[in-house]
Amino acid sequence: MTDPIARKGLRPRFWETVPLDRMTRNEWEALCDGCGKCCLNKLEDEDTGEVALTRIACRLLDDSTCRCGQYEIRHQFVPECIVLRPSNLDRHAYWMPKTCAYRLLWEGKPLFDWHPLVSGTDETVHSAGVSVQGWTVPEYEVPEEEWEDHIIEEPT
Repeated sequence: MTDPIARKGLRPRFWETVPLDRMTRNEWEALCDGCGKCCLNKLEDEDTGEVALTRIACRLLDDSTCRCGQYEIRHQFVPECIVLRPSNLDRHAYWMPKTCAYRLLWEGKPLFDWHPLVSGTDETVHSAGVSVQGWTVPEYEVPEEEWEDHIIEEPT
């Protein structure tokens, strides 16, 4: 992780100084690292609330770019897709990836060095092995009753 103190003398970056609820839309959107993990289907244990990640991706996820293929109009295809906002982070942070910038900043933690905002390139999330690039299965290929067979550990 990047240590802000080690950057002494450098101008602070927006995510280090601007509260989540004060970010512009562009700043908010820039926090997404493009890992694709939020687009993986998850299974939640009703008794414990524990969330398990599967390798089964939303039908709109582009497995090669790890981005939504229809981001701006995704609700036309996936009405239940969550629009993450500062106002609903407290309700959704528990299922978000442990490496997610939104979750990290909400928890008061710094971004990882591989995050594109820190590294300066979108490729570092993939080269660090944190993204789902190249190993997901589209949800329409796996019956929902078989999703438990596809539970994975989160790449971190």
